[in-house]
Amino acid sequence: MRWLFALLLIVLALPALAEGPKPGGHPRSGLARVDLTHSAIAAEGRDRGRPRPLDLTLTISQPVPYRVYFLDGPPRLVVDFREVDFSGARTGDLTGADLVPDLRWGRFRPGWSRMVVELPGPYALRRAQQVPARGGAQGALFALRIEPVDQDEFVTRGHALSALWDLPQPALDAAAAAPGPADRPLRIAIDPGHGGHDPGAQVGAISEAAVMLGFATELAEELTRAGFEVLPTRKDDSFIPLERRMTIARAGQADLFISLHADALPAGEAAGLSIYTWNQDADDRATRELAMRHDPSDLVSGLDLARTDDQVVDVLMDLARLETQPRSEGFAKFVVLELRQAGIGMHRQPVRGAAFSVLKSPDIPSVLIELGFLTDPGDRANLFDPDWRAGTSRAIARAVSGWAQDDIARAGLSRK
Repeated sequence: MRWLFALLLIVLALPALAEGPKPGGHPRSGLARVDLTHSAIAAEGRDRGRPRPLDLTLTISQPVPYRVYFLDGPPRLVVDFREVDFSGARTGDLTGADLVPDLRWGRFRPGWSRMVVELPGPYALRRAQQVPARGGAQGALFALRIEPVDQDEFVTRGHALSALWDLPQPALDAAAAAPGPADRPLRIAIDPGHGGHDPGAQVGAISEAAVMLGFATELAEELTRAGFEVLPTRKDDSFIPLERRMTIARAGQADLFISLHADALPAGEAAGLSIYTWNQDADDRATRELAMRHDPSDLVSGLDLARTDDQVVDVLMDLARLETQPRSEGFAKFVVLELRQAGIGMHRQPVRGAAFSVLKSPDIPSVLIELGFLTDPGDRANLFDPDWRAGTSRAIARAVSGWAQDDIARAGLSRK
């Protein structure tokens, strides 16, 4: 299983599944090796006896999956690399190694190597990326920047930010591959769209953000009654950046991500409930307009997500979705089945693809449900009808149950 995710200011790159040229133009083969002549640790500013921002650059012979997180006692930066061979590379030969209290690396389990950088105090990750190597070097350049923070802002592994950069452990059996570990219920992230200074679609005094928050609360109650754990991305009228919503889901170890919307399109252009899964190539007019409505909300806060993924990672992200995408599509089909049995009207094409940012995560099955369109009188009436909302919530909860059982069965078959 090869997983990768690129969220906020972090980009993880996955090696090609088939042989092909690496960034430097040479064929890939075997483990990636470290080029210390094009690697370094650098500190920003003058040494005044206090922790300074640090930049770590490591040149390796080919891009690999990695995960980044922090540990405390003492403060440490940990980077796990898949298929990197550190043998023969001495930490003392890394330029700038003396800027940190301690530095070590090596193999820690089959197929994985680990680099541990002891830090002079608490830090936070500000940027991480993997790009083609520079300065005449071959392969890939792994670069990250960390900056000093107060102790109460130091996030170690297992908390919200560290989970953003952590790769799941490989599934060793069907139970591990199935959603919801045996020691806890299935965990569902519910994401009411928009919020705060981004009200979403508006029709008179009605805002999409408020309507979705209300429906999310009702859906959460149904899921809880059905025995699931619910992880909301927002509980009030606050603005949550798009990719932060996925961070919250990942930090809570969500097994499924459901985003809720009720948008606005020109009269007669769209009506009825639809379920969307990730499709970067979706090109119908309504979907393009919806993508423009969903994603620019982050631009209001100065976050331009359009350039967070480099060109190489765009391709590799698709490879990482080879397992998760069918599971997302499988859940969408269960939703349609349950809604039909409940007599809930849907769009004539109920399951569709779209390049919505909240669907980008390749490690968590994700769907976006357009419950209807505020610009359509019939949809608007449904959204304010208690019976319709209750019936729809119950149908979605049943879909989660059916999908979970089917997912476990499929995981067992794939192992045989």
